[in-house]
Amino acid sequence: MTDKELKELVASLAIAQQKNEIQFAKTQAEISRVVKMVSEVSEQQKKTDVQLAKTDAQLAKTDAQLAKTDAQLAKTDAQLAKTDAQLAKTDAQLAKTSAKVDKVAMLVGNIANNQGDSAEEFFYRSLIDDTYLGDIHFDIIYRNLPSYKGKLQDEFDIVLVNKNSVAIIEVKQKAHPSLIDEMLERKLPNFRTLFPYHKKQKLYGAIASMVSNNKLIEKSKEAGLFFLTQKGKHVILVNDKVKAF
Repeated sequence: MTDKELKELVASLAIAQQKNEIQFAKTQAEISRVVKMVSEVSEQQKKTDVQLAKTDAQLAKTDAQLAKTDAQLAKTDAQLAKTDAQLAKTDAQLAKTSAKVDKVAMLVGNIANNQGDSAEEFFYRSLIDDTYLGDIHFDIIYRNLPSYKGKLQDEFDIVLVNKNSVAIIEVKQKAHPSLIDEMLERKLPNFRTLFPYHKKQKLYGAIASMVSNNKLIEKSKEAGLFFLTQKGKHVILVNDKVKAF
């Protein structure tokens, strides 16, 4: 081998060595980068593991709370079932009580109606035999006289009529003073509206009550209404100082 060839060989070996060193440096740098990445991944994994552990603990706590809630719901359902049973029993008792109340109300209503019918019959029969209110004589007597005009309707217990006058008599077993207000505010105005062909006649109001008291009598006098009541088997006129409406 000549000197020239030897020099060329040494030169090529030096170049190759230099390339190898550069490549080794690159490889070392890549290894360092990979090691760093692995370290970062490992650190992230540790954090993830910690978070998963916390999540598992929270899930365990949640499961325990759900189990407690389920137990409470089961207890509540049992209580509701017990309450429903009690309510059903109460409803049955109320239905039974309501039936008894309805029966009593029917009996009381029938008694009240019978008493009212008896009072009407008593005064009606008495006035048939003696169709006078005070010194006013009437020619015609009506009982339970109904009338309708559009939406207005009313019924009058007893109505007495002559050529010049009409008298409306409201009958009760035991009249209340409020009946006088009803006579003045509703009954008399309604009669004028429902029976316009009586508009030229004098209109009188009267209260007939099987049971009377001083308050009822005095209020009738103040209102200018006739007041009739029972005395034994007869009708008496307690108040005859009246006015026409």
